[in-house]
Amino acid sequence: MSETIRLGAARLCRGLLSPPEQQRLVALCREIADAAPLLRPETRRGGKLSVRMTSAGAAGWLSDRRGYRYVARHPGGRDWPGIPGPVADIWDRVSGVAARPNSCLVNYYGEGARMGLHQDRDEGDLSWPVVSVSLGDAALFRVGGPRRGDPTASLWLQSGDVVVLEGAARLAFHGVDRIRFGSSRLLPLGGRINLTLRVVAPGAISPD
Repeated sequence: MSETIRLGAARLCRGLLSPPEQQRLVALCREIADAAPLLRPETRRGGKLSVRMTSAGAAGWLSDRRGYRYVARHPGGRDWPGIPGPVADIWDRVSGVAARPNSCLVNYYGEGARMGLHQDRDEGDLSWPVVSVSLGDAALFRVGGPRRGDPTASLWLQSGDVVVLEGAARLAFHGVDRIRFGSSRLLPLGGRINLTLRVVAPGAISPD
């Protein structure tokens, strides 16, 4: 049975997804990755991120020497696959808004992977929430305020947890300091999958 927890300004829906739902989502993530293979993006300075990524929906997130942006196609040239219905349904359960997401970022965290503190601010319209789904190994999630130097709070996310950044938390800095590799049996080889659902304004989507 799920419960709602406040972590700073973020809303955590602890245990929202049942084990069968989690297994179904992992299968759907594999289908997404088959259609749009996982990438290890570069930063502007040429460094490689420690997570591997792909996307579904009309807008996929990309990072390379040109910077961070949303693009309409996978770098391999194909359109991103559509967001599966069961994934979009999670948005409906927790977001509290009528609009449906048009971007689903799929991050895979292997052993040692992390995600530094950052804001989600490239969507063009910041009035919509951001919904983040955890699958697999536990992750130490950290969230602060709208300024990088604001105090932060941390909590271990478990498989099946869903975090919502909305309202005052929409521009909160957040990240994953580490994962507890091998703490879940959901993924046979270990690791964590994170699904991040967003609404991206058409004008914020680059054609490349």
